[in-house]
Amino acid sequence: MKKLTILLGSLFVLSALLLSAGNPPDYEKYWHQWRGPYMKGISPSADPPIEWSETKNVKWKIAIPGKGHATPIIWGNQIFILTAVETEKEGKPGAEDPGQQRGRGMPLARTTKVYHFVVMAVDRVDGKTLWQKTVTEEVPQEGTHEFGSWASHSPVTDGDFLYAYFGSRGLYCLDKEGNVRWERDFGQMSKRMNFGEGSSPALAGDKIIVTWDHEGDSFIVALDKKTGRDVWKVDRDEGTSWATPYIVEVDGKFQVITSATKRIRSYALDTGELIWECGGLTQNAIPTPVSADGMLYVMSGFRGNALLAIRLAKARGNITGTDAVVWQHDKDTPYTPSPLLMGDFLYFLRGNNGILSCFEAKTGKPLYAAQKLEGMGNVFASLFGARDRIYVTGQNGTFYVVKHGPEFAVLSKNTLDDKFNASPVALGNQLFLRGHRYLYCLEEE
Repeated sequence: MKKLTILLGSLFVLSALLLSAGNPPDYEKYWHQWRGPYMKGISPSADPPIEWSETKNVKWKIAIPGKGHATPIIWGNQIFILTAVETEKEGKPGAEDPGQQRGRGMPLARTTKVYHFVVMAVDRVDGKTLWQKTVTEEVPQEGTHEFGSWASHSPVTDGDFLYAYFGSRGLYCLDKEGNVRWERDFGQMSKRMNFGEGSSPALAGDKIIVTWDHEGDSFIVALDKKTGRDVWKVDRDEGTSWATPYIVEVDGKFQVITSATKRIRSYALDTGELIWECGGLTQNAIPTPVSADGMLYVMSGFRGNALLAIRLAKARGNITGTDAVVWQHDKDTPYTPSPLLMGDFLYFLRGNNGILSCFEAKTGKPLYAAQKLEGMGNVFASLFGARDRIYVTGQNGTFYVVKHGPEFAVLSKNTLDDKFNASPVALGNQLFLRGHRYLYCLEEE
């Protein structure tokens, strides 16, 4: 119990610092960005259901128009959702880039239809739509993976304004009523193999951080959240990546960690100065890093496997091959799903599969490895943790709840009649699951 109290206290302080609010918000009432208030995918005080089905513990269920895999965010009683809605209007798509051809039989999607890029606010209590705003409409100029969407970036909010990011369709600041206050156009990405876009922005104090890694000129930019203007911008020698920037505090100052194919890099939040960098990941970096107790864990799993545990206090300059990298692992790491660091244990999946491992975080000692969760199929959603349990989401609508701890134990297996790419979100005793067609609010009856 003492460990949980210390964890809750330290997470609360970090969350308040990240938001820089005058009065620290109640962490029971918000999940304000991708991976939650602490960017860790955990809600240690939440107590969502362990069991559910289409006929059990469903408080409400609503249809969501269009297609989008962006994980919802929540502030108070408002749930914010991004989606891309196909219209009947024909438009002109972008020309195929010879360097970005489909190739190798990859299942990709292109379109000639105009899409509405939509932001929705839904009432957390009853699922009713509070407002719906089309921020732009256009034909997506590039393709996306068959399993992807043109609305895969999660929004962020500080409680006063919502920042809705659609990648090549722009970043939009909306007020509480859904009115656009400012917008930014960063251009058109050229993603490797037309695999599509998906990195979410990060919110830290008065800055919004956007990573723009693609096959063209890559960069990272910090924007003033009040105006949308650049505070700093740094060019990056990097190709396509999808990892969301991760904010961490080191010795009283905040760093922005970016995970990518060529280098893991850390930038000073205030200035954009490069603090350290490290090689060692595979291609197509997607998972968001996690950290605790001065250790950072970064991993990737496309055409290889890589997990690096980095001691942040020692990280300065090029740390590749130095003792700042405390331990490494090269097996069974995730391609798409982000890992989960909960207490002393680091959990991660193999590739895009329901095969779970648990390591002792500080030492890298395997506690259990490659435990197969039967019937899950593909897994693109990230791991989520609440109380003493881990939630694993299968694309086919199969869910496992696993006991948190050094020994593998399944608490439940559940199913819903939808497909799921977005990650779970929990507040209080409610669990929110965004499917391809529906948004579910689950609560024990």
